[in-house]
Amino acid sequence: MTHDIKAETVRMNGYGGDEIEAYLAHPLDGGPFGGVVVIHHMPGYDETTKEITRRFAVNGYNALMPNLYWREAPGASPDDAAATARAAGGVPDERLVGDVDGAAHFLRAMGSSNHRIGTIGYCSGGRQSFLAACSLKLDAAVDCYGAFVVGAPPEGAPLKVGPILHLAKDLSCPLLGLFGADDQFPTTAETAELEQALTAAGKDFEFHTYEGAGHAFFSVDRPAYRPEAAVDGWAKIFDFFGRHLT
Repeated sequence: MTHDIKAETVRMNGYGGDEIEAYLAHPLDGGPFGGVVVIHHMPGYDETTKEITRRFAVNGYNALMPNLYWREAPGASPDDAAATARAAGGVPDERLVGDVDGAAHFLRAMGSSNHRIGTIGYCSGGRQSFLAACSLKLDAAVDCYGAFVVGAPPEGAPLKVGPILHLAKDLSCPLLGLFGADDQFPTTAETAELEQALTAAGKDFEFHTYEGAGHAFFSVDRPAYRPEAAVDGWAKIFDFFGRHLT
């Protein structure tokens, strides 16, 4: 079932009580609905990720994307804000967790909420979705080719973060991982290492790796787009959230 939706820019309280901008999309009919915190990729709070946020609303979820770069560049274009964030080494892990926690509180407080919350992120956001799921009490998490869960960024990379594989034991909810076999960040060896850690910790997860796909295979506006992998990936995402957030 598809829904009529409303999409708008709102303000929410994130890490440390800071008020930051966020993009909210939600159905106008029915409910109650599960909530999805959409974690944008390193290119930032852009139209592509806003479209993803609206897609969740059309499919029956309250969806909220916090602007993770708001503090560094309030009101700036996505490209300028992303450049500023890259120069700073990306978003600190502690702050990310606080912003996702604030977004989850915002979604739970909505009158149409069923109080079940999931996260999803792509690229750096995939890593952050995993980080949030290991740091907060959530109901589901999706990691779309999240880099640097296992291993650190190469020297000279703009993202200055450390590996977080050691957090696998703290995963609070079922995890869906979608990866490309040709990706270098993460490699198939790294996703296998994460899979081993989650298995050893007795966690509920499912991973799918697509042959012929590399990084960013969901991105319709990039040469990396792989329609078959993306269509199947979206089906798996909605099946997964349907089981855990509704």
